[in-house]
Parts: sequence; structure tokens; C-alpha cells
Amino acid sequence: MHLSAFVRLASADREILTQALQRRVRILEPRQDIIREGERPRFVNVILEGWAQRYKQLADGRRQILSFFIAGDLCDANIFILKQMDHSLSTVTRVKLAEISQSEFQEIMERSPRIAQALWWNELVTVAIQREWTTNIGQRTAYERIAHLFCEMFVRLRTTGRTDDDECEFPLTQSEIAEATGLTQVHVNRTIQEMRRDQLIELRNKRLKVFDLDRLMSVALFNPNYLHLDHEGLA
Repeated sequence: MHLSAFVRLASADREILTQALQRRVRILEPRQDIIREGERPRFVNVILEGWAQRYKQLADGRRQILSFFIAGDLCDANIFILKQMDHSLSTVTRVKLAEISQSEFQEIMERSPRIAQALWWNELVTVAIQREWTTNIGQRTAYERIAHLFCEMFVRLRTTGRTDDDECEFPLTQSEIAEATGLTQVHVNRTIQEMRRDQLIELRNKRLKVFDLDRLMSVALFNPNYLHLDHEGLA
């Protein structure tokens, strides 16, 4: 977990996390459900490798993707208050994840106030991202929505050292981009082609190349403050 992005963790804190993440590990193949809506949650899931997503699915099969997870992300730290899931989690790529039980999770927070504080910051960022996604669908144009998604994922990956200069992994299909941005797949395809012609991005072989991040951020009306990358929680 990249909780140290929010709070300075001592070596003892990092050892507690390391042990928790090694106790129970699962590997799932791409496009496989981790847990479905209606099921009883038993674990906090932490993504160790790969990409995952949170989604809601309507009775007629239509789906809205609500967020993406990358390595180091927790999928719902407060999951234990639910008797059953009100949304689903699934993999995008092949995923390696750690499962932390309720008792283990409570023990971690009791043993380390610093980790507990970092978890509060993590939840704050999770909610802030959700607010931004709501703003995307409610106010931004199709061009701005997709550009914003590219910016967010590129900046998040760069913060965790998972970019290569101006490129990063980007395994999302156009269908998944559509489900995340509230657009049709045809509209997504046209918009990405337009962005290519504008020499903003290139998508090829599940890789995203950003030619000018500042320009892309400007086009997307992207302000990274909601990701809290300035480490305001450090103390």
C-alpha cells in the first residue's frame, strides 16, 4: 500500500503492513469478478499488481464503472460495515491482491496510529476522486471527460513510479472508457481519434503516450489537487 504518500511511516509501521499483505494473496485473471454486488464482504482487498475496477450493473446489463484501482490501492477500507456489497469489484488485467480480514485490519489500526491516520487520508482521496468523476459526467464534454481520465491515471501511475517518461500502461478497452465516462463506445472512438489528430495522446498496444501533459491537463480542465499529491497529511 502506498499509504506513505499521506503520512510518514516508521520502519515498524511498514513491517506491520508488509506482514499483513503477505498472509493471504490471490491471483485473478483479467475481467474476473473479485466480489459481486449482493455478496457479503469478508476482506479488505489491496491491489498488489495489475488494474481493477469498481462498478454498478443494471438489471438489463448496462454497466457504470465508478473507479479504477492500481497497484497499492485499497478497495474500500470500510467495507466491514456492509452486510452485503452494494457494488462489484472486478479485475481489468491479471491481478495479484492481498486479502485482509476484519480482525487483522482492526489490529493494524490499533497497533499503529500512523497507519490509521494514513487510512483516513486514503479514504479522503477515494471520496475526492468520486466527486471529480461525478463532475466529469455532469459538466465536462466528451473530449474533456476522456482527457481527464487519461490525466488522472497517468498522474496516479507517475506518482507511484509506474510511468516511463511520457508513457504508461493503459489496459482499458474503449468499451471500459465508455462505461467510465458515461459515453457510447462510438463516441469514445471518435473522440480518441480527434485527440490523436490534435497530437495530445497515442494509444497503442495497451500503452498510453502523452505528448504534452500540461496541454492535456489544460484541455481536460484537470486540477490534480483532488488527488492530494502535496502530502498535506505528512507530519
